[in-house]
Amino acid sequence: MSRTASMIRWPVSRRMRIRYLWAYALIGPQVLFFLAFTVYPIVMSYVYSFYEWSGFGPLENFIGWDNFIKLVHEQAFWNAFRNSLIYMTAKTLILLPTTLMLALVLNRALFKGKVFYRTVYFLPVVTTTSTVGIVMKFIFGNENALVNEALMGLGVLSKPIPWLGQADTAMVVLILIGSWKFFGMVLVYWLAGLQSLPKDVYEAAKTDGANGVQTLRHITLPLLAPVGAVILLLTVVNSMHVFDLVKTLTGGGPFYATETVDLYIYNFAFSTSGFPQIGYASAAGIVFGVAIFILTALLGLLVKSLQQAGGRG
Repeated sequence: MSRTASMIRWPVSRRMRIRYLWAYALIGPQVLFFLAFTVYPIVMSYVYSFYEWSGFGPLENFIGWDNFIKLVHEQAFWNAFRNSLIYMTAKTLILLPTTLMLALVLNRALFKGKVFYRTVYFLPVVTTTSTVGIVMKFIFGNENALVNEALMGLGVLSKPIPWLGQADTAMVVLILIGSWKFFGMVLVYWLAGLQSLPKDVYEAAKTDGANGVQTLRHITLPLLAPVGAVILLLTVVNSMHVFDLVKTLTGGGPFYATETVDLYIYNFAFSTSGFPQIGYASAAGIVFGVAIFILTALLGLLVKSLQQAGGRG
């Protein structure tokens, strides 16, 4: 007992104290920035949602749940919510199977130039999204744009199509560009999952005479299912938040056909026509955040069940 007590009271050496001080000194600024620019805005957004506040002056006009009641009855919000769901669903359905098929090809040991192709597919990920939106607006944005000129030159089109001027085509273009932008990231996820699979299972299957299709169906896909569930979760969460691409490519048009919730919140929080409505925008952000939390929780349960199934297997 006395030995234990003496060990507890044993003073920390001067060298260790200096190391601790340096650690706190290096971590301290990051903690302060996190509290100031992450925690504080999140907490205050809940406070603002109960006020009618433009962002100027003190918080005085407390209105309770009025912002939330107004939001629930606002058709424009549900239109933006529907657009976000359409974008997320379509992008996920495009990305998951296509990136998986390409990852299976690039993961083959005998595939020549696979490092080069991995780099090429990942380049759009590191390109600024707003820059992509501006460039793509010139490619699709008017009747004399590059896409129309190319398709008319090949004889595919007889007259130019206003790709960003029609509701259906604007959403399709937005989904395709968003999928292309995030394609390399999902591809890397799949490659990481494929490279983590045990090699001895494949050697045993080869010894038993299993062909490529049988190996893919009975070994690769079942073992990859838990990783696939995580990739699904990451893709869904990423796709629910689309702002800079919409802002620079379509601006939410035509006639709000591509306006997402992120852009909807931005338009009310930083409105250039009239006074901003910070309280209402905060309420919209909270509702949207709760919806994403519920969706993420459901997908998290899927990930957990698949991981448990994989562990039992």
